Amino acid sequence: MSQYWVYIITNIGNTVLYTGITNDLRRRILEHRNKTGSDFANRYNVTKLVYYESFDNVWDAIAAEKKIKAGSRGKKIQLIEIVNPKWKDLYEQTLV
Repeated sequence: MSQYWVYIITNIGNTVLYTGITNDLRRRILEHRNKTGSDFANRYNVTKLVYYESFDNVWDAIAAEKKIKAGSRGKKIQLIEIVNPKWKDLYEQTLV
């Protein structure tokens, strides 16, 4: 069974938020860190994983990504702080 991930990454100062979707979270975060991710992520140096959620169904993941992207910055911050109040880099804690 496939697994899909919706994630939010930020820069070192937590001033820019990027929301994405992938079927391989570890690989995708490494792409962002190696500057082979999106142009937006590369331009704003967003490499710190601060939120992720897994889904078994791609359509559920797409719907979640759209909902997050449609929300305000404040809503995104609330979502992050529910699971990661200190804004730690979750990649280092969970994916390495």
